Amino acid sequence: MQAELAAQPGSRGGRPSREAAAQLGERILDAAMDLMLEQGYGATSIEAVAARAGVSKRTFYHRFEDKAALVQAVVARVIERARPARPPLATASSLPSAPDLDALRRALEDFGASTLRAALSPQVLALYRLIIGESHRFPDLLRAVALSGGRAQAVRNLVDLMQLHLPELDPARLEFAAQQFLQMLVSLPQLRAMGIGDAMSPADCEAWVSRTVDLLLGGIRGGSA
Repeated sequence: MQAELAAQPGSRGGRPSREAAAQLGERILDAAMDLMLEQGYGATSIEAVAARAGVSKRTFYHRFEDKAALVQAVVARVIERARPARPPLATASSLPSAPDLDALRRALEDFGASTLRAALSPQVLALYRLIIGESHRFPDLLRAVALSGGRAQAVRNLVDLMQLHLPELDPARLEFAAQQFLQMLVSLPQLRAMGIGDAMSPADCEAWVSRTVDLLLGGIRGGSA
């Protein structure tokens, strides 16, 4: 393994640097992602990943216990790279005493727009196609998505945002609303981006976010929004 790391540009041999070790890990993940998208998850072997990355199987197993661990790392990296930044939250003391629904609407629209952009990014769509095509035969794919925590983190961020502006509402109700909002926001645009109908234009996506926010506010405020 050290010989492979020593071959990295800028390496002087000896004990590999942390940067060189990280680059090697990224190279393995790049190779795995490319092969899974080219050949499918089932047809991608550890031997093929090691060969594409230019490492030995021993080096591979030093980093990943098995193929399940590899796909978990691949999925986690795709989701982490696409994940929108946590929305900035105002402090409770800076908020008006009465709920400011216009401010909440703007914050939700910003959150929705960044989340939808992430969901429609090329790598996320490619991963989604892979999961749809092979998860019935390889449950490791679905398990990897669950372990990544991407959706759970998005729900937490959304609940925090709503709770700050509407502290009087039941957190369980807000969590349910957040789950439904994400489902409405992402599902149809993703399907259309994959060819099931016409892909949405940027203007379509903007309107979609705005109308989905309308539904969310109407639901959590009992139709008063």
